[in-house]
Amino acid sequence: MLAYIVRRIALMVPTVIGIMLISFVVVQFAPGGPVERVIAELTGQGSSATARISGSGGDFGGMPQSAPGGDPVSSKYRGAQGLDPAFIKELERQFGFDKPAHERFFKMLWDYARFDFGRSYFRDVSVVDLVIEKMPVSISLGLWMMLISYGISIPLGIAKAVRDGSRFDMWTSAVIVVGYAIPGFLFAILLVILFAGGSFFSWFPLRGLTSDNWEQLSLTGKILDYFWHLVLPITSMVLGAFATTALLTKNSFLDEIRKQYVVTARMKGLSERRVLYGHVFRNAMLIVIAGFPGAFVGAFFTGSLLIETIFSLDGLGLLGFESVLNRDYPVVFANLYIFSLVGLVVNLISDLTYTWVDPRIDFDTRDV
Repeated sequence: MLAYIVRRIALMVPTVIGIMLISFVVVQFAPGGPVERVIAELTGQGSSATARISGSGGDFGGMPQSAPGGDPVSSKYRGAQGLDPAFIKELERQFGFDKPAHERFFKMLWDYARFDFGRSYFRDVSVVDLVIEKMPVSISLGLWMMLISYGISIPLGIAKAVRDGSRFDMWTSAVIVVGYAIPGFLFAILLVILFAGGSFFSWFPLRGLTSDNWEQLSLTGKILDYFWHLVLPITSMVLGAFATTALLTKNSFLDEIRKQYVVTARMKGLSERRVLYGHVFRNAMLIVIAGFPGAFVGAFFTGSLLIETIFSLDGLGLLGFESVLNRDYPVVFANLYIFSLVGLVVNLISDLTYTWVDPRIDFDTRDV
């Protein structure tokens, strides 16, 4: 097992490098960029960035914005005609585009290997501080969504498999299908309208994870206030997630229950509980565990974007989306790097969980 873990960790290095290389190449051919964004801001041709333009190393406002003599300046950047070439060169230097692409890529890899993500182009803060600032929101949403989703769907899937074809199975299937069919963001809007002061009740808050007076609350009050803010966003995220996992669990259990070893176990006089949780469970749960890495990464990062937007929760999903729009490449690549590492590590943990659920699995006898 130790040799397998070492091989998997060693393979993470070229995998992450490949992901970063492909993304870096795509960005080089993407239209627009931080230099063009600054030019558009200064010439009044674009909307403002997420925050003031100051984080990459200087104040651009004092630089000349027109060429000597008023002659237009040819430039490779759209909208740069009429700007001083020295100003454009300074912009390129500030953003690091005065160096060849391969030098920038290898420098990024070296910095990222030391978890040095630099500073945001359009926020006066380091990328690490920015990610840490947004992390509590994503952890809160992802952690509780995963716990509640799996806590509901696995027992429900088992119960449906045991009662296959019963009235309970049909009613719960109807609820699951409806839950799966309703998009999470649409259900979130419905919850806002109904319970967050939209048109009916104002039972739940609509912004942030805590109230303004959170610091003055007692420990019990802080805990209650925290969960009070989480009720609506977590409900919105759990709706579709638990539906998928519940059906997956049911089908996996049904497939295992019909196998010969279950019939043999029952013929030996084992109790139904012993058959289900002593024999069927460890085999049926393998397929559920296999889908955990994708569900984990999606819950913590990508899957929470619309929910964060609707409930005004400033987390990693919203940060990544805004960074792409603003061409804030240090934040974009740092998010990608962190997501990739987390996904690979969780995937390894998922494989190790196989051996915990079913000790008969031995990864040392297979190729990575």
